[in-house]
Amino acid sequence: MATRVKSTKPAGGEPATLASTAYERLRREIIAGDFPPGRKLHIRRLCERYDVGLSPMREALNRVSRDGLVRQNDLRGFSVAPVSLEDLADLTRSRCWLNEIALRQSIKDGDAEWEEGIVLAFHRFSRAGDPLAAMTPEERANHEGAHRNFHASLIAACGSGRLRDYCEQLFDAADRYRNLKQPHQFETRRKRDEHREIMEAVLARDVEKAVRLLIDHFKGTEQIASGEISRFDKVSGPGLKKPARAIP
Repeated sequence: MATRVKSTKPAGGEPATLASTAYERLRREIIAGDFPPGRKLHIRRLCERYDVGLSPMREALNRVSRDGLVRQNDLRGFSVAPVSLEDLADLTRSRCWLNEIALRQSIKDGDAEWEEGIVLAFHRFSRAGDPLAAMTPEERANHEGAHRNFHASLIAACGSGRLRDYCEQLFDAADRYRNLKQPHQFETRRKRDEHREIMEAVLARDVEKAVRLLIDHFKGTEQIASGEISRFDKVSGPGLKKPARAIP
């Protein structure tokens, strides 16, 4: 168990800073699968894990709850949100609907700077390493960040900050499902280089093709994650009960 070290940071603004730090770490670890679906989250253990007090940790948990990654029960406290085929299908529908609106508007209104942003984001993503190869945690985080930034660049010119925020929140939820599988399961899809095809259609201002490719991309992720959920259902019964990873 980690030893709690008293913070030497100035008191002014400290709770908000600590809550934000704990929120970002907890959010990343839930999305990555370090905390499996359904795992009960013990607040005091999280305080030790992230070296924060009860107040900022509760604030962090409330923020992750608003993101839909954690559920709160008045009697049982906090737990990681469960996953299911029904939720995955609903999530994918929502991603397709909102990203289609954002992508169509971006292609309509996007300028040269927006196009350059897409090209740069794709370049960084393509150079962020091969997810099929062994990666350090830092390299994995860099790859995932580049993937996220590429998708964000596609809809950056939609003109609505709220729409972009909703799409990012859905990206988080989809990433959690995507991380249920093993990297090799995406090998066949990666050979087609779907991201390059999407980029080229967007830059060509071919709206219908770009939308179709993006939706197919999202549905492909759903198909693979669905297979992973079904595999666990056969072992554990209804609902995903993936064996918990060791949490230091």
